[in-house]
Amino acid sequence: MEKDKTDMALQIIHVALGTRSYDIRIRRGLVNDLGVELTRLCRIGKVGVITDRNLVSHYLKPVMRALKAAGFTVIPIILPPGERTKTLRSIAKVMDALVEARFERSSTLLALGGGVVGDLTGFAAAIYQRGIPFVQVPTSLVAQVDSSVGGKTGVDHPKGKNLIGAFNQPQAVLIDPTTLHTLPPREWVAGLAEVIKYGVIADATFFEYLEQHIQQILTLDDGAVAHIVGRSCEIKAEVVSEDEREADRRRILNFGHTIGHALESLGGYKGLIHGEAVAVGMVYEADLARHLGYCSQDVVDRLRRLVEASGLSARLPDVTFHDLWSAMQQDKKVSAGTVYCVVPESIGAVRVVALPKQETRAWFATVRRREPRVRSAVAGRRRVR
Repeated sequence: MEKDKTDMALQIIHVALGTRSYDIRIRRGLVNDLGVELTRLCRIGKVGVITDRNLVSHYLKPVMRALKAAGFTVIPIILPPGERTKTLRSIAKVMDALVEARFERSSTLLALGGGVVGDLTGFAAAIYQRGIPFVQVPTSLVAQVDSSVGGKTGVDHPKGKNLIGAFNQPQAVLIDPTTLHTLPPREWVAGLAEVIKYGVIADATFFEYLEQHIQQILTLDDGAVAHIVGRSCEIKAEVVSEDEREADRRRILNFGHTIGHALESLGGYKGLIHGEAVAVGMVYEADLARHLGYCSQDVVDRLRRLVEASGLSARLPDVTFHDLWSAMQQDKKVSAGTVYCVVPESIGAVRVVALPKQETRAWFATVRRREPRVRSAVAGRRRVR
């Protein structure tokens, strides 16, 4: 992590990908200086600001004002909030807006929002006129520490999450931590799941920091927030730089997501939001790892305690093994019909393993015997069968 010589409050983290390299720039108040930042990137002409309705009152006007002051022509594209917006239908609406505004290959898209906006904008940029530049301006914790970095873009399919998409790296990721203060509490807490994930997969010291400072983090202490955002981005940048297209090491970033994505899908993207599902996924993928002999009970217990201390649920919703396994088989991490999962060996070290169906079924049965069934938001108010 570097400190900019002209502004000691600016943190710069480099994502090294050859000709596709870019910087993550983190600074309080950065959202008000986006015109300067895009000029720094040598962008010109039209900028399409893609955002959702929840953010319009908070950020759209100052962002448009900053861009116009720098000489850009700005076209806002406003979408409904939530995971259910991440569809090909929404992509078609964005394409219509870009064609109507006569966007060219020299034009730029700017993703102003959370993970849904960022994923959708990146995919739109990848396919419009076979590719135009885009910039990530993440405003949620999940987006700042995870989804905005690494170039994974796309939309969901009714059968599974993120099944349609492309690897498309942004020109830059511009993070203003002050935007986290306008997050609904549920979104803020849910984002902590991705932060916890980094400690488990790569940095035991960071995990210990989270254990010791979770109360400061929950109250949005400036120093604690700066540390967790910066360190999470450092880990993500390091992993992506080593394995851009998830051929090997990048797969560790999927910890918690094999079960987590399945729970999101089973709920029709109307129940658990992403971070909540990942939190449950991490705890139970760790418990499955213990059952299979990869880690100790202490790893599971520490993870469960931190998840619960963060205000997240660490209980598996009331789903059947058949439904859960079927949803896991639809995930993009399946290869040759085999379900793969990231499991911890210790805090700070994980491995990717193939899940044997019968052993996984046996583990699931033990979970159901020892834990009460939890009626959950995984599928709204109805049970999943």
